[in-house]
Amino acid sequence: MAVAVTAALVLSACGNGDEKTDPKPSSKPADSAAAAFPVTVDHKYGSTTIDAEPKKIVTLGLSDQDAVLALGLKPVGSVEWFKEKPYGKWPWAEDKWGSTPPQIVGERDEYNVEKIAALKPDLIVAQYSGMKKEQYDTLSKIAKVVAQPKGAEDYQASWQVMTRQIGKALGKGPETEKLITDVDARFKAVRDKHPEWKGKTVAVGEPYEPGKFSAFSPKDPKLIFLSEMGFTTSEAYRKALGKDNIADLSFERLDVMEADRTVWLGTAETEAAMKGDPLYKKTKVNQEKRDLFLPYDSPDIGAALSFNTVLSIPYAIDQVVPKLEAVK
Repeated sequence: MAVAVTAALVLSACGNGDEKTDPKPSSKPADSAAAAFPVTVDHKYGSTTIDAEPKKIVTLGLSDQDAVLALGLKPVGSVEWFKEKPYGKWPWAEDKWGSTPPQIVGERDEYNVEKIAALKPDLIVAQYSGMKKEQYDTLSKIAKVVAQPKGAEDYQASWQVMTRQIGKALGKGPETEKLITDVDARFKAVRDKHPEWKGKTVAVGEPYEPGKFSAFSPKDPKLIFLSEMGFTTSEAYRKALGKDNIADLSFERLDVMEADRTVWLGTAETEAAMKGDPLYKKTKVNQEKRDLFLPYDSPDIGAALSFNTVLSIPYAIDQVVPKLEAVK
């Protein structure tokens, strides 16, 4: 479309005489999106060519719905992640869903194929997912499927890559780049305001039962979010995680969580239990008050970090930056 418009302007500029004419639109606005097709999207299981603008979209990645919503469309089907928030109806996305909820078609990587087929989608998206090849093959008999990005472990592709994959599949490349640019600008503003955070180490974990916690990979959305503010992870932290997305550890390995800033996700109850634990009390990060506890909900900070999408990031920045600033 852009090429056609440019060509028209060049031809007009090369015309004879001073006569000027008002250019007439060559198509209706509704045709603009259609002009982007066909598009071919490469992914983990090959490539998918989408011939026409998708109208009915099912998202199977845990946070994929956010990018679709940000681009002005509502998925007809989605999966559950946080069950207390049906279909991902979080503060950053609530106004975009309105009163039109999607059909719940699965939980995490367990999909209800019958429900998906009943929706008669013309596009299925699975970016932040662990979709298997067998699932991809089955779903491809129902509709076009764009699986998770190639070249990255499951659940470890950046939010920019996943957003671009979705935007390309929807024929909304320019709109997608604008969304990404706007979010990048928010991160840059934080980095400019806090140059002292550059190179500081950070660790993110979640206590899930007495004496045990999970540590999240440097490629997890929560760590990616913090890295875009200038933080990094220590070599010891990266070594402990290896290629795993999550490492489940006992409190005897709390040394892994020693960092300039240690972030714990959970609830008020897990925070109280953590602070009262004898082993945790002995850690330097606790004694020097370099730790901070972020709830998953009320406010929904942990969920926003976990989603780490074009919709949730601005909300997360507003919530997290003041808390990081309070840790000296």
